[in-house]
Amino acid sequence: MAEAFTRPACQAPPPAESPTLLEVHDLRVHFPARRAGLGGRRGVIRAVDGISFHVRAGETLGLVGESGCGKSTTARAILNLVPVTGGQVLWEGQRIDQLSPAEMRPHRRGLQMIFQDPFASLNPRMTVGRTIAEPMQIFGLHPPQDRPLEVLRLMELVGLNPRSVNRYPHEFSGGQRQRIGIARALAVQPKLIVCDEPVSALDVSIQAQVINLLMELQQRLGLAYVFISHDLAVVRHIADRIGVMYLGRLMELADSRRLYEQPRHPYTQALLASIPLPDPPRQRARPPVALSGEVPSADRVYAGCCFADRCPIAEIHCCEIVPPLQGIRHQVACLKSEPDDDDT
Repeated sequence: MAEAFTRPACQAPPPAESPTLLEVHDLRVHFPARRAGLGGRRGVIRAVDGISFHVRAGETLGLVGESGCGKSTTARAILNLVPVTGGQVLWEGQRIDQLSPAEMRPHRRGLQMIFQDPFASLNPRMTVGRTIAEPMQIFGLHPPQDRPLEVLRLMELVGLNPRSVNRYPHEFSGGQRQRIGIARALAVQPKLIVCDEPVSALDVSIQAQVINLLMELQQRLGLAYVFISHDLAVVRHIADRIGVMYLGRLMELADSRRLYEQPRHPYTQALLASIPLPDPPRQRARPPVALSGEVPSADRVYAGCCFADRCPIAEIHCCEIVPPLQGIRHQVACLKSEPDDDDT
């Protein structure tokens, strides 16, 4: 039987006065592209096109959206793994998006990442022990004679049998490999971990185990997460706040409970309506939210809202004016959305 997602009873959202670890201001990541055909003109893929958010200590920010909306590119831009076209990324108040690899290295101890494919992210020629110990060696953590004991402690912490320390990645299951990736990220005692769809390649029952592990580690170690996924059901259980992305832009950003109970952007409403309910009568009674067309190419330039072509409530001015992400506790990028009373 699949294990249920469970938030620890004593875990509460981080207080508003928690220090801000990560700030992203008007982030843009564009890639050059050439249109198909002879003599095709050069275009620009706007993978991320002006998004802003922040993450506090001990908080989980979820980023959701369809495939190709820019979630993973955002993750890599945060870690300075892809060049940033515009905007700023600040880590503990210091700008890091323009740092060279050498200048970025001291900050990588506080900023770690868990990758989507647990097998591709591990070196097949390195044992689990060497994989987890390598970050300690790079950053000079712990005396060399103490590192083997720290590796065993981390393996126990993430639910791996310490006796398998000398085994190789191919000898583990997918869920165990992802636990190895988590242990490797924890090896340098980070403050924030970017989780790039860490459970999408796992079976549903294993997904629940990994999500519960991440939540337990957050409670125990005070970690902050940027959790990226296309599965809204998963994000709902782990995230304190959720940002909904579409074509490289943030459509909505709000507290997790508020976003699921009172979605205000038509795109968010359509995403939530696509989640099947376990109660057949409620499922039949729920009005469908249909979106026309397909997600357009990211190289297209929009004079107005990038969602206007598919929006069921769009009007003429929606195609002419770019809606800003506005609001305080519940931010929405829609010209037809009125702010809530507590947002004014």
